[in-house]
Amino acid sequence: MPTPEFIVQMRRKIGNDPLWLPGVKAVVIHEGRVLLVRRADNGRWTLPAGILEPGEEPAIAAVREVFEETAVHCAVTRLVGVATTDEAVYPNGDRARYLDIILAGEYLGGEAKVNDDENLEVGWFVLGQLPALPPKHQRAIDWTLEPREAGHFITG
Repeated sequence: MPTPEFIVQMRRKIGNDPLWLPGVKAVVIHEGRVLLVRRADNGRWTLPAGILEPGEEPAIAAVREVFEETAVHCAVTRLVGVATTDEAVYPNGDRARYLDIILAGEYLGGEAKVNDDENLEVGWFVLGQLPALPPKHQRAIDWTLEPREAGHFITG
């Protein structure tokens, strides 16, 4: 999916200056494997993730992003944690940092495949045999595998 229209409109006003945006990461684990995408912009494997539309609920955004990117249907089962991301610098020079809402998802159906123009590959990877991931994506998987009643949060 292309850059959301509300961000395009903001960028017309502020150029490439940093944006602070709400985002979701979805950790969908099924039969001991985790769903990953390989991004077209940087070639890295990551969790399905994306930006919330104005007024959109995080769980709804996570389900939407997983389907848009992978053609997999899932349901959010719990809040894993909340943190921030490092600043992202995109190929066009845009900069953003995200409030990272990490959600666990249950696989409901669908065959994993590239379902958008943001990704080059999609796949299920055996836990413990994952490709190199950005550290905060690996942290999201680790947090999901070590559930806490109140979720994970950075406190210092």
